[in-house]
Amino acid sequence: MGRLWISTRRRGVGGTAERMMALEPHSAPASGARPTAPRASGTSRASEAPRWRRWVGRPWLMPLLVVALLGQMAVAMVTTAVQQTPTIDEPVYVGTAAEYLHEHRLRHNPEHPPLGKLVIGVGVALADPHVDRSFTGDQGRLGRHLLYESGNDPWRLMLFARLPVIVLTLLFGLIVFAFARELAGVVGGLAALALYAFSPDLIAHGSLATLDVPAAGFVLASVWLVWRARRRPQWCVPLAGMALGAALATKMSMLAAVPVLLALTALSVWCARPSTEPRRRALVRAVGGVGVVALAAVAVVWASYLVVDPRLRWAPEQPVPVVRGLRGLVVDLLPFPEAYRDGMRVQFAFENYPWQGFLFGRLYTGSLWYYLPAALLVKTPLGMLVLWAAGVVVLVAVRRLRPVATYLLVPTGVLLAAAMLGSRDFGTRYAVFVPMFLAVAAGCVLAVRRRWVTVAVGALVLFVAVSSVRTYPYYLPYSNEAFGGPEKTRLRLHDSNVDWGQDLGRLADRLRERYPGERVWLVYKGSGVPSFYGIRAADPRKVPVGEVRGLLVVSGSSVAKATGRLAELIDSSRPIDTVGHSITIYRR
Repeated sequence: MGRLWISTRRRGVGGTAERMMALEPHSAPASGARPTAPRASGTSRASEAPRWRRWVGRPWLMPLLVVALLGQMAVAMVTTAVQQTPTIDEPVYVGTAAEYLHEHRLRHNPEHPPLGKLVIGVGVALADPHVDRSFTGDQGRLGRHLLYESGNDPWRLMLFARLPVIVLTLLFGLIVFAFARELAGVVGGLAALALYAFSPDLIAHGSLATLDVPAAGFVLASVWLVWRARRRPQWCVPLAGMALGAALATKMSMLAAVPVLLALTALSVWCARPSTEPRRRALVRAVGGVGVVALAAVAVVWASYLVVDPRLRWAPEQPVPVVRGLRGLVVDLLPFPEAYRDGMRVQFAFENYPWQGFLFGRLYTGSLWYYLPAALLVKTPLGMLVLWAAGVVVLVAVRRLRPVATYLLVPTGVLLAAAMLGSRDFGTRYAVFVPMFLAVAAGCVLAVRRRWVTVAVGALVLFVAVSSVRTYPYYLPYSNEAFGGPEKTRLRLHDSNVDWGQDLGRLADRLRERYPGERVWLVYKGSGVPSFYGIRAADPRKVPVGEVRGLLVVSGSSVAKATGRLAELIDSSRPIDTVGHSITIYRR
């Protein structure tokens, strides 16, 4: 995208001052603007632009940079997917996906709709694991049975299950680029894509067979399409409804975005009306657009269940709790299959459970409303935080960008508020949509045509890239430099922020290489089976403290929540090593 650079002169008391103004192609000067000075003969518009802008304008460079940014993200995600053992949630999703493929029944994991697991199931189908059709255990054992007790290779199966999510994550990066490019030009799009591609949270969770990144990405796609509906409502409105439906068919927490997306749809269709169209007719068209989005979303949710079982047989493995009051009424009114509504009941039951949290060294029961903002402050690169704030300011302050501020900031704020009100303080994965939406907002900073702005944004993006690359390949426990980096995250956060069971394989390698033959006592939080990886260990909590001698190995989350005997064991031991910044090895 080329730009027209116009040199204008203003006469002042002490002489002349020269000012540069950048106008987008096809844009007209504001009414009353001074006429531009004629160019000297023999000069060209391209020669007047800075050299770096002429390079950006080359047609082959932009695709090359996009490929490079997404390529490094792909390398980072595939590397972590290869090296990490199953996290806590992954075996449940992989086991359920295999059940969908081989038995075509809705039985396990009702608290999450099928679409995300069907995406994971693409990789499971390619891996073609052996499935024990006679298994009758709960969803917690389902995945472990598939991975470790059915004759399958868990390394290979987990890699194949993660690959479809990696591909989706890269495709969402293209949406971030396209969205920001439309608002701030090619350079703004590249800056937004760089923030997306170097985000430690997006790399960490985009490389796992989980549902957080797919659900957030589908919401982003829906918002982008609704924004584009201001010009092309005929095509974009139904596609936005399908994207919204994909989000709802992946995670139920995305229901909080439905009222916002419907309101934005009405706004976009209203703005797309011809100037000569009567207001009443335009209002009818806006209401019709809302109806199209709602119907398309509902259709996608139903389709995701019908793909699993066309007869919609619903036989839950676990008891479904009874939900009364306003929540029960809302669940009953949802226009979704019974399995979806029962999944909502399970989710509401989870919200009533007294979960434990850990923040800045404090162990507590319940939830803190400020937990997610605090966790994002720790786990977001410093340069990214600055650009997010600058992007929000620019969206509000720059007149031509104010319309899109509603589309970017309101869905982000509503989803974040809903997540903050939840009872599970388990990690920034519950707010993984924030780095997606605010990457687009940050790219809009480059809509301000000032050389110092461009230099500052470039420097901050470089800072983000360096911070991200330095944590490679340990993206889950990342924290920024202000909080000590990934090796200090376990002192401030727990669970999926730092220790989600991903380093069991690395622990096995460390014990074999550095501590061969030593007695090992293990407290591990995760879904992996230690013995499969060659770890022979006992639980130190089941014997008297005096008998625990040798190596005491404790997961970071277990250290954070240690009480009683485990706390006594840790206090009387000497830390000698860490594995993946998530597991500590003590000497006793």
